[in-house]
Amino acid sequence: MNIVFRVDSSIQIGLGHLMRCVAFADELKREGYKVTFICRALEGNQIESVEHKVIVLEKNDNFQSDDDYLNWLGATQQTDAQQTIKVFPKMTDLLVVDSYALGHQWHQNLREYAKRILVIDDLADRQFDCDILLNQNIGVQENSYKGKVPRNCKLLLGCDYALLRPEFAERREQSLKKKQGNKKIQNVLVSLGGSDPDNVSLDILQQLDDRFKVVVVLGKTSPHNEIIEHYAKGKSIEVIINADNMADLMLDADIAIGAGGSTSWERCCLGLPTLLCVLADNQKIAAERLEELGAVIIVRNLKKDLKSIIDNGQCQNTMSNIAQSICDGLGCKRVVRSVV
Repeated sequence: MNIVFRVDSSIQIGLGHLMRCVAFADELKREGYKVTFICRALEGNQIESVEHKVIVLEKNDNFQSDDDYLNWLGATQQTDAQQTIKVFPKMTDLLVVDSYALGHQWHQNLREYAKRILVIDDLADRQFDCDILLNQNIGVQENSYKGKVPRNCKLLLGCDYALLRPEFAERREQSLKKKQGNKKIQNVLVSLGGSDPDNVSLDILQQLDDRFKVVVVLGKTSPHNEIIEHYAKGKSIEVIINADNMADLMLDADIAIGAGGSTSWERCCLGLPTLLCVLADNQKIAAERLEELGAVIIVRNLKKDLKSIIDNGQCQNTMSNIAQSICDGLGCKRVVRSVV
């Protein structure tokens, strides 16, 4: 079975789309399937981190659009479809598409080249022409896609299908035991995504005093890495760029200060209490749902929010218990069983 992924990463897009596709692809490869990625060479991409065959689409530096998602894509849907078709592997059984910019027009153009199309989505804001649609976010309902997908489209909805790397499920039991009954906050993990273009990481670090042992994780292509490394000198702050052990870092942390998006499900899997920074509109719904359940606190005033957890001895344990009930880390296996 041959499976092709169409997904991008960049400073604007971030790394989350690519990383969840890689997690899915790795599971497919373990099951013996052949995987190919098609990615555009956008600024700040992480194509070199993909340990599968990658076909690279060239970037058009002169492209501009009034649509933000098309600007992130670096092409119109029609142009992207034409370029994808030119390099598309023959005899493709499944095409996986993870891009907010690509909708039913693009899907229709690729229809004859793949037996089935699976779309990974978070927004439910456009029409889709696909056989399977995956939305791994908490609280998403079938009604969200009513009239937006074909009648026979199979919907995989909710955190049971969260696409996490296997190390999170592997560390889950150990992490939950470690965090059970923990009332101290000493080790703080700061992770604002792979790009962090607005340097929110620095703003957070400046609000944390020396009583905390801080680990801040940055992406290789983040534009502010040197500034943060300079700020961390002489302080109880460890800077890690392109961490390949996020599950271990979350295991060691007492609390996380982090962005929304796919990494929310990683923290939930390990029962890590989180002060959540909403950095994009597409993160708001899931963040608000997590806060309603009690798994996170959305950051409004970091010092006050952190103090409220420290002052309430049961808060950490409660947040951890709720978070771990949301995601068990086995989503990749469930998705593979559902689509192959």
